Amino acid sequence: MNDEGRDDPARRVVDGRFELEARLGGGGMGMVWRATDLVLRRSVAVKEVRPSDPGLAEWDPEAARLLRERVLREARALARVDHPNVVTIHHIVDGGPGTYPWIVMELVTGGSLADRLAAGPMNPVEAARIGREVLAALGAAHAAGIEHRDVKPANVLLRPDGRPVLTDFGIAAVREATALTATGSVIGTPDYMAPERVSGKDGGPAADLWSLAMMLYVAVEGHHPLRRGTTLATLAAVLAEDVPPPLRAGPLTDVLARVLVRDPAARPDAAELDRLLVRAARQTESVTSFPLQPPSAPPRDASPQPVVPPGVVPQDTTPTSLRPAPRRRRTLLLLPTAAVAVAGALVWTNLPDTDSHTSGSKGSTTAPATTSPSAGSTASPTAAPTAAATDLLTPQGIRTAVAAFEKQTGRDRFGKLTVYPEYVIAYLMVKGSDTAYDMYTYRVGQGVQKDIISSSLTGDETPVRLDGFDWDKVPALLAQARRQLKVPDPDSRYLVVDLPGNAFGDPAGMSVYLSNKYSQSGYLQTDAKGKVVRVVPYDG
Repeated sequence: MNDEGRDDPARRVVDGRFELEARLGGGGMGMVWRATDLVLRRSVAVKEVRPSDPGLAEWDPEAARLLRERVLREARALARVDHPNVVTIHHIVDGGPGTYPWIVMELVTGGSLADRLAAGPMNPVEAARIGREVLAALGAAHAAGIEHRDVKPANVLLRPDGRPVLTDFGIAAVREATALTATGSVIGTPDYMAPERVSGKDGGPAADLWSLAMMLYVAVEGHHPLRRGTTLATLAAVLAEDVPPPLRAGPLTDVLARVLVRDPAARPDAAELDRLLVRAARQTESVTSFPLQPPSAPPRDASPQPVVPPGVVPQDTTPTSLRPAPRRRRTLLLLPTAAVAVAGALVWTNLPDTDSHTSGSKGSTTAPATTSPSAGSTASPTAAPTAAATDLLTPQGIRTAVAAFEKQTGRDRFGKLTVYPEYVIAYLMVKGSDTAYDMYTYRVGQGVQKDIISSSLTGDETPVRLDGFDWDKVPALLAQARRQLKVPDPDSRYLVVDLPGNAFGDPAGMSVYLSNKYSQSGYLQTDAKGKVVRVVPYDG
């Protein structure tokens, strides 16, 4: 943001008031930061909304102007929505023409619904309660003329008391912006998009209800019924295939069957859907013999998306999630219009949010479910580490994973590396590009698998090679984290490689995180050699 006099890069202060502390995530529509409001002395989430292409203002200034105007209009409309289940917007920083706005929001600290689902499916009572409150949030937004267009688990945050909060209305800001959609891009996450939106129609509020019902289906079943090995295959399934009846939904079965139909006019409206959810919750409460089965492994062609440890946004990964976390990219998938046919060219970028990744540190041997590999996915037959490296969050485990990534792909520049005890996620740069990357996952015994995600880094990130990182410092850093971060009963640990940042001159380094099931977290930040440069303990 070229807003001289308003931002102090040395202190990272926006508008003379909001001190940026840590990147929560970034993607195609900007970067989200954890920040401190220096006036009110409270933690907030600050999002700078900017296009995925940093050169947009130069090659299409009219598109950049429309984006800025629409973001401001949608943010102001959302700020007027006073609802306990809608993320609260505290402030908008507008630097005037030629700049992109910053949106200051409440920081929701209870993790996301994606984090909750990482532990296994919900029972129908819990799902119906979450569904009713998200439906109420959508109703409030629809009444203000705002469609969400990307309802999914990563965009439903949970307060510490479990109450859901709908967030990341970011893609609504580019709806109908013709200069931005002239290239034919689809806006949304394909798994949760209603068929009418995939086929190029606007959809209206009924499309948000489809997304909500699909989210509830995933919540109770533990897998997505239409996810396939590639993006095109998933979109084709959404367009042409019927949703199979759920097996674990119990009294929610009828609710899901009535909403997940391709004809929007045949779906119940919001008022009727609320009555159905109330009835389902009451029926479920009375059926004491309902079998609450333990989570089972989903089919390979329908496994849930990756999920982030509590406290991480995603980026997918990400979101635009608004909780303390490392820089995260995953989830809001932005295809180059608000309408596109499946046969069209698909170019994906990510927003903060995206779905998240969860791992445990107490002897866990089973990794959380991840996105199923694309049709072109391959696993290196020689990639399995030794028994000593089964815990990948060790020097040998990290070296094994990095070597497997480089051998399998022939690439050695990383846009991201996140290491959990059970698996490692990497953004590997496309050869000849400093921004475009493909996402890969490494697991013990499975080797390297390619995800469906291909995207680009934000304008202030630079890819790195990892040969200069001192992984031997990781055990000592984990021990120091346990001593100094003051996280009560930590059950999750992970390491993130921090990219050099052009905006503030940040060097490459590492961040070691600890968190617990309540999303209470802290982290150590180091340089590439493992020298600690910052300690951010849990401040509860």
